[in-house]
Amino acid sequence: MNGLDGLSDEQLTALNLKRHNDTYEIVIPADANIYHMTLGRHLDPVSSARTAISLEEQDGSLTSLTFAEVEDAATALAAHLRTLGLGRGDYVGLHTGMRHETAIAHMAVCKIGAVAVTLSQLYGPDTLAHALNDCRATILLTTESAWAPLRDRATTLFPHLRYILVQGSTGDEPDLSDALTNPPADFVPEYTAADEPALLMYTSGSTGMPKGILHGHRILAAYTPSINLFFNLSMTEEDAVYWSPSDFAWVGGLLDLLFPAWLAGRPIVTSEARFRPDWAYAFMARHKVTHTFLAPTAIKRLAQTADPHAEYDLARRVICTGGEALAADTLEWAERALKVTCNEFYGMTEVNHLIGNCAALFPRRAGSMGLAYPGHDVHLVDADGKEVARGEPGEVVTRADSPTRYLGYLNNPEKEAELRLGPWMRTHDLAVRDADGYFWYKGRSDDLIKSSGFRIGPAEVEECLLAHPAVAEAAVIGKPDAERGQIVKAFIRLAKDRTGNDELTTALQTHVRERLAGYKSPREIAYVDGFEMTSSGKINRKLLRQAETG
Repeated sequence: MNGLDGLSDEQLTALNLKRHNDTYEIVIPADANIYHMTLGRHLDPVSSARTAISLEEQDGSLTSLTFAEVEDAATALAAHLRTLGLGRGDYVGLHTGMRHETAIAHMAVCKIGAVAVTLSQLYGPDTLAHALNDCRATILLTTESAWAPLRDRATTLFPHLRYILVQGSTGDEPDLSDALTNPPADFVPEYTAADEPALLMYTSGSTGMPKGILHGHRILAAYTPSINLFFNLSMTEEDAVYWSPSDFAWVGGLLDLLFPAWLAGRPIVTSEARFRPDWAYAFMARHKVTHTFLAPTAIKRLAQTADPHAEYDLARRVICTGGEALAADTLEWAERALKVTCNEFYGMTEVNHLIGNCAALFPRRAGSMGLAYPGHDVHLVDADGKEVARGEPGEVVTRADSPTRYLGYLNNPEKEAELRLGPWMRTHDLAVRDADGYFWYKGRSDDLIKSSGFRIGPAEVEECLLAHPAVAEAAVIGKPDAERGQIVKAFIRLAKDRTGNDELTTALQTHVRERLAGYKSPREIAYVDGFEMTSSGKINRKLLRQAETG
């Protein structure tokens, strides 16, 4: 039913797929490398002159680079990094936000065989310090606006950093821009192979601080079939222009948008502006955006405009979406009012693109996650790892050797073991599979919070709240929310002689926002006298969630 049966062997090869009777294998060459799959394949005389990336600055000015210009800047930066002693397997912190320097830096890191540590500028100092100290990165690439609030505390926060390059530096640090010029003619790159580390991405789990997830260069080859499917087999259209408000530090912005655009040899437009529906519509109209990744929450916010085409000259063609469930009415609005194809897909940073849609090949069912993507063996199982019957709820699992699986967690083998269930790799997401093979999302089996496409671990928010002198105990859950999927809600038992009021609520929200990230700050705080405990002496979050869902 996946519609691939009608494709020729040549078409399947272009999708990195090989047919085996009625199943499909994702082909991953041993020498697959992110650079060669993106920038490196578009340096012929014609393609190299094409625009690769355009940054719209806050003042409206536009900085555009061709593939050839990105190549020169990446080579210059790679050579500079090598003079600092960086090379194969070293961690390079990328904290440059939604700018062209981030894309250039990824290519430079590939050229010296190093590993890019993707760091969001939404991170507060505690989260940023956790990531950099966990991987012991010795170098950070950042921007003046992001670095200025950290400069005076840098030595304390980041004891392992030896080099800091700052775009637009006004301090003592070298300006990153200077390292992007004058590529040496004699530079010799050192590219690594498919199963060697390329990316270190920090993502929240249900316990503890964010975990470092290592992906190899193989990841982009493994994503190639599903990327083409959720972009509706239209990636290489001549007028295609890609954009997403999703951060380049996360899978959605990087592996689902930036790298796919360059895989197809098409331009990406970007901006550091904060997402607002009116701004987003005007931006898409200005740049004739055709292909985009949007979290369901962003689509819901766009849906507040009843008739977008009456107000904006839009070229929109395809939206791919993921990170949380897409409501049926949101899908209906996108296709009726926005006049786009909207393909939802499902997975997680550790093992992605398991399930999804492709309107060009098979019908979508509103509210469904879609079908298992080709090359993926996806099942629903009970707590013992036994497959459940069609129509019965079970946990989404896939083979432990799934083609899109991560290489492992950094410094955390115990966490990796938690994702194993016999021969399966587990997701902790619950779903039902109907008679036709479509999956229907039913929620989480653990405490992880999914809000507006972000993964938020309750434990890290609780730990941050406990650092405030007014808090004696804290429990954090995801509360169902129509717009965001879930919101962060905190239950607080106060320290002696403290009183819960609006002023304290604001102070606690600010406390979390400034130390972790704005999206991790509780949107609601309730003050309680005490908590029900589990048999192991832990706060029973399950009871709190049940109370919020009735």
